[in-house]
Amino acid sequence: MRTLSSARFAIGIAAVVVLLTGCNGGGTPPLGPASPALHSTSARQAASAHPGGSWMAPDAKRNNLLYISDVLGQTVTIYSWPGLKLEGTITGFFNSEGLCVDKAGNVFVPNDTSLGVHQITEYAHAGTNPIANLLDPNGSVLGCSVDPTTGNLAVTSFYGADGRQGHISIYPKATGTPTVYDASNLYYYYYCGYDAAGNLFVDGLDGGSAFGFAELPHGKPGFKTIVLDQHILYPGGVQWDGQHLAVGDQYGPIFQFDIKGRKGTSVGTTPLNDDQEVVQFWIHGKTVIGPNSYGKNVLLYNYPAGGNSTKSIPGTYPVGATVSMAGR
Repeated sequence: MRTLSSARFAIGIAAVVVLLTGCNGGGTPPLGPASPALHSTSARQAASAHPGGSWMAPDAKRNNLLYISDVLGQTVTIYSWPGLKLEGTITGFFNSEGLCVDKAGNVFVPNDTSLGVHQITEYAHAGTNPIANLLDPNGSVLGCSVDPTTGNLAVTSFYGADGRQGHISIYPKATGTPTVYDASNLYYYYYCGYDAAGNLFVDGLDGGSAFGFAELPHGKPGFKTIVLDQHILYPGGVQWDGQHLAVGDQYGPIFQFDIKGRKGTSVGTTPLNDDQEVVQFWIHGKTVIGPNSYGKNVLLYNYPAGGNSTKSIPGTYPVGATVSMAGR
């Protein structure tokens, strides 16, 4: 039985790939860009104008955009939403994993560099140049979420800077130095999500590799353990769907929970029939986007019904997804 997620296993593979190609002395290593399928003439022209680098189609800013992170591709790829036309690619990552977005449509990309720097890079909607870069001194960054009530940015550190227990780091209004929180029932921290009231939820594994779940109530100084009434093997995404808290199992369905006190009661299940490993999903309206890492594609499902996927996007080892709305 594995004790770490396959997404973390993939990071080791990505490290070997990048180290074999060499790295520079700066804070961001050179990366081998992905070669995505180009579905339009404008996309092909944009890509050829920026060989090996980031690019964005001229019309991208006017569109709602789907962002997909790919660990082995070492990129974040952008598509129109819901049209799924390729709009651009952002390169310069080492391990880009879980993604999140704020009310303004700015996208946050947690990324551990080949030089051991743990950072969260912020991009404006349809932007290819970072508008901010936050450093996380607390360990390997994995997932993130933005508090809709304050604009605070929460980031999971899978493991700590000492290679041991992970943390949650919260950056006030997504700036500056974070405040660090620990949950007593978690050792490895996977993904996190805020609900509409600003309560933060996080999943992970304890020291014995058993699933754990915790809540940092809005305005409170510490986490409390939450017991869910469903068995989850490997921690997946965590997201408020507008009514309930959705929590995924990387090798199973997505569950919807009502959280009261220290208990989470299941009120629904979204089966993903044809996935192999959905790590961090993203729910947008009546669609759930599932980066299917082992399947080397991104699958779209009806939400909350689930079942068989309705559409597929090719990838290398996609992990994270988020949707940024235009004109916000």
